[in-house]
Amino acid sequence: MSYLVLARKYRPKTFAEMVGQAHVVQALSNALTSQRLHHAYLFTGTRGVGKTTVSRILAKSLNCVGPDGQGGITAEPCGVCQACTDIDSGRFVDYTELDAASNRGVDEVQALLEQAVYKPVQGRFKVFMIDEVHMLTNTAFNAMLKTLEEPPEYLKFVLATTDPQKVPVTVLSRCLQFNLRPMAPETVLEHLQQVLQAEQVTADVQALRLLSRAARGSMRDALSLTDQAIAFGGGQLQEAAVRQMLGAVDRSYVLRLIDALARGDGADVVDTAEALRVNGLSAASTLEEMTGVLQRMAVLQAVPGRAPAEDHDDPDELRIAELAQALPADETQLLYSLCLHGRAELGLAPDEYAALTMVLLRLLAFKPGGSAAAAPAEKKTLKTAETPPVVAAAPAVAPAAPVPVPMPVVARPPAVVPVPPTRAVPVVSTPPRAAEPAPPAELDEAPWPDDDGPPWEEASPAPRRVVAVPVRDAGDPGPLDQPQPRAERGALALLPAAPGGSVEGDFWFETVMQLVKAEAITALVRELGLQSQLVARDEGQWLLRVERESLNQGNGRERLANALKTLGHEVRLAVEIGTVTDSPARRLAYEAQRRQQEAEAVILGDPFVQAMMRDFGGKIVPGTLKASSV
Repeated sequence: MSYLVLARKYRPKTFAEMVGQAHVVQALSNALTSQRLHHAYLFTGTRGVGKTTVSRILAKSLNCVGPDGQGGITAEPCGVCQACTDIDSGRFVDYTELDAASNRGVDEVQALLEQAVYKPVQGRFKVFMIDEVHMLTNTAFNAMLKTLEEPPEYLKFVLATTDPQKVPVTVLSRCLQFNLRPMAPETVLEHLQQVLQAEQVTADVQALRLLSRAARGSMRDALSLTDQAIAFGGGQLQEAAVRQMLGAVDRSYVLRLIDALARGDGADVVDTAEALRVNGLSAASTLEEMTGVLQRMAVLQAVPGRAPAEDHDDPDELRIAELAQALPADETQLLYSLCLHGRAELGLAPDEYAALTMVLLRLLAFKPGGSAAAAPAEKKTLKTAETPPVVAAAPAVAPAAPVPVPMPVVARPPAVVPVPPTRAVPVVSTPPRAAEPAPPAELDEAPWPDDDGPPWEEASPAPRRVVAVPVRDAGDPGPLDQPQPRAERGALALLPAAPGGSVEGDFWFETVMQLVKAEAITALVRELGLQSQLVARDEGQWLLRVERESLNQGNGRERLANALKTLGHEVRLAVEIGTVTDSPARRLAYEAQRRQQEAEAVILGDPFVQAMMRDFGGKIVPGTLKASSV
């Protein structure tokens, strides 16, 4: 007698034997019991979840006559009457299964529909089951639309597909649709235990857990893999044999990798990846197993008193709990995301083990706080340079309040005070009020140490035309009274109220601009140079200050130091986090704001523009005036 595979031998024959599809079984059972029957059913779902099985059970329920031949429509077919046995064996005349994958043309569908005009021969209903219905052509779908919408009362359509998106909506609207869900690994595990107990085959729980995960929601795949594992293991299911058959990675490698990443031990990570290469274990399987372990760790970190269901009877449960405490929660989430996306990168790399190593080392490269720990030790011997009194009096944190409105120019034309770039230019339709003489004390409170602007301001190649814009009183309504947007923390547009230059600032500005013009620094290294402040210079070591931790990266410091060597500065760089008051980026931002205000002043001072605003009520749309870059 030939051997019958487990997937066919243990195919459910009643709704009670169905596994993992309780929502479909309940709906069909209630409909059969109350005899509220639809004329067309559509079962969707992935492979091996029971679409064909449900179709056959439904056909038996519609045509079962009971052991005594007096039964009617029932949700519990007897399985012993002529109709039930013939449907199980595939020779029931009134039950027709059509494989649309190989019979997808209009001729095959028309031949099937020609049988619809004849009443059932043996059973109570004719049942047409079309498997993989999405494979039919558009012409074939159109040929069956009318019959599908209004079939004879003795005809039932059952359609099955793994891709319902390819089924026309005209067909979907005529069917009662049921979505069969993929099986949970725990459900597959319980069913495999029952099947193997009936087959009297000894099996390890860990081996069955591997098979249930490898099935990926398909019960048929799980039973087929179990058949293969029984043959591979000589009638037994052992974890080592199943791992070897599936090419799965031993959990010890995964736990070792996560432990090395938690400790920041790059050498151990590389050695473990090399061991996977030597033993021929799959890199994709390694990342897949890691995502499973990391998911369980994340659950333990989020809800300490609640472990996932699969942790029960798992020998690695205590080890996973220890790793959950050793690895911070944010790094667990980051590593999970890296492993999940790293599986897609394996096929792009010339060597999958090299790609695996890069995915794992990526966490160490972006480990939070990894590069900031060495900063305090590097700056112990630095000498803080003298700072001008203006810088020493600056507040520790940049103010977030709106920038003050620039005051009118008096006595002599000083440099124009910078304003936020997003501020609308006030339009004054009345002649400006005459400026009153200002007391000498107000001249000493100019925004910069002298009237020519800040120390780093370059001389203008041509005389500039500066027009004073009158300022409204505090009580007058107008654009000046509109609330100004608050600048974000660290934004370059928010300059200090009274910045002052320093020797270190001038030197660092010239040095960085030379590197930028020579294109010796780019990307993040360029941003590090522009947004940093040179605090102190010591023999062989400079101290920089930045406001954002993201700029404080070890490789960025090294690349900036290498670029400085091209200018003859053989130094080592240290970076600290703090408030930056004088950086090349701030100086460039101030220069851009100064040019913008001068451009706006030139336009507002033009006689033609003033005449248009005065005579015709013209306005300048805020944001349309742009200073040319020089």
